[in-house]
Amino acid sequence: MKKILFALLALGLTISNLAAHTSHYQNFKKIEMEILKDGKVIGYNFYFFNKEDGVITVKNQIQFKVDLFGVEVFNFEGYGIEKYKDNKLISYESKTKQNDKEKFVNLIYEPEKDKFDIKGSSYTGLAGTNNMIGNWWNHQILQADSQISAVSGSIKEQVVTFLAKEKIELYGKIIEVDHFKLTSK
Repeated sequence: MKKILFALLALGLTISNLAAHTSHYQNFKKIEMEILKDGKVIGYNFYFFNKEDGVITVKNQIQFKVDLFGVEVFNFEGYGIEKYKDNKLISYESKTKQNDKEKFVNLIYEPEKDKFDIKGSSYTGLAGTNNMIGNWWNHQILQADSQISAVSGSIKEQVVTFLAKEKIELYGKIIEVDHFKLTSK
């Protein structure tokens, strides 16, 4: 599973123009990521960007499944909507089906408390604005000390370790990527 996420992250970092803030993505329309396992495509993760009235909306669609010896051992499908204003997350909602189990997140920024109010399938409560939504389009996930699960709303402290610069081959092209390892504390 970790290899899937690393491949997804590496591909995402390759595709995106790594800028400092979400406003740098304002001219993006779409990021398409393939999810790979053992060099084979097992799914996708698409991000669609829209800017209207000063709000950047990022819609996410993801689907993949893992088969071992011809038997499906993991199935994942979901969608989410992130909204940012002035480079700050103001809302996030997602619905996910993981191995036939329904999961969700509804997050709203509460400006009077300067906190996120989260109602999720694994966590309900307040969270600091230093937390990032755990989606792979935004490189700021690599700078965060903790993340909010995009699937369940749980908050996880994380350690980000740079492993190496690597060259990978995709569709006949050699691409240089930065390889990171993200682990929970």
